[in-house]
Amino acid sequence: MNSTYKTLSSIFTRPHAGLTHRSSDLQQWRGIRVKIFNNNLERGLTFMQRIMQSSGIERMIKNEQIYHIKNSEKRILAQKNLQRRLKSQDLARKLKSILVKKVRGY
Repeated sequence: MNSTYKTLSSIFTRPHAGLTHRSSDLQQWRGIRVKIFNNNLERGLTFMQRIMQSSGIERMIKNEQIYHIKNSEKRILAQKNLQRRLKSQDLARKLKSILVKKVRGY
């Protein structure tokens, strides 16, 4: 009797406990809450920003933002990626030759 009471009370106190969760329900349940004292909204906002930075939410939001990239920027980024990849391959080739010489005893 006692265990059924605990189960029922936990179901009614938490929304959708024991049932299948939808992502929107979970996000609403796990929100960030900030208490504001003496109507000091600026302090509350800075505190919330600190919480978001420490939890990584701010980084996730910035990564999810979709913005337009100009074609010239795309070309520059592609060129930089190509140079980075070629440099990495060249260094790997040099390292491999050094290790082969070391193993062979040259």
